[in-house]
Amino acid sequence: MEIYVICIINKEFNMDYSIIRYNEKIASLLPEKQEPFEIIGRLIPIYNGQCWDVTEDIFNKPTVKTYPDDIYNPSEYINNPNQAAFVAVHNNLWIGSIRVCKRWNNNAFIDDLSISRQFRGKGIGTTLMDAAVNWSKENNLNGVSLETQDINLLACRFYMKYGFKLGGIDCFVYTAEEYKKETALYFYLLPNL
Repeated sequence: MEIYVICIINKEFNMDYSIIRYNEKIASLLPEKQEPFEIIGRLIPIYNGQCWDVTEDIFNKPTVKTYPDDIYNPSEYINNPNQAAFVAVHNNLWIGSIRVCKRWNNNAFIDDLSISRQFRGKGIGTTLMDAAVNWSKENNLNGVSLETQDINLLACRFYMKYGFKLGGIDCFVYTAEEYKKETALYFYLLPNL
């Protein structure tokens, strides 16, 4: 059984945590409920005919949003060569996780990245993304892709800071009434971008 563990000592925030590849020993840590996130604005994509640029629309009054919990079977991520989950653990508790899978186009796809609200902004998302990117390299994949929403500006900023580039949008993914004002954004981390 492959166990992937990275121990992190974050001196800036005076905490230590581990990134562990999801396995039978920590099976109780997933699935984790979705937590609220702040909506402070919207990412505005601009296409010039060849590539995407972005600007931001910052809202006067930030709000909070929580998406429904993901429906998936965590055990499918155990010892699976086509997908993996990595869990951030602090004091034996879940503080974040990332799920990644192989796609038809030989890219890894981030199914979900989630950080406990009280641990956001402490570098855990970056460390989890590092684990997923390393997994894609170990599996000889071309790169990593993901989808998020234009209203999740903080997540968009994180992905772009990490090095992801906007590759496209889809205005029709979110057709349910409560999501109609959202646009799906597709980001890519490819070596030749």
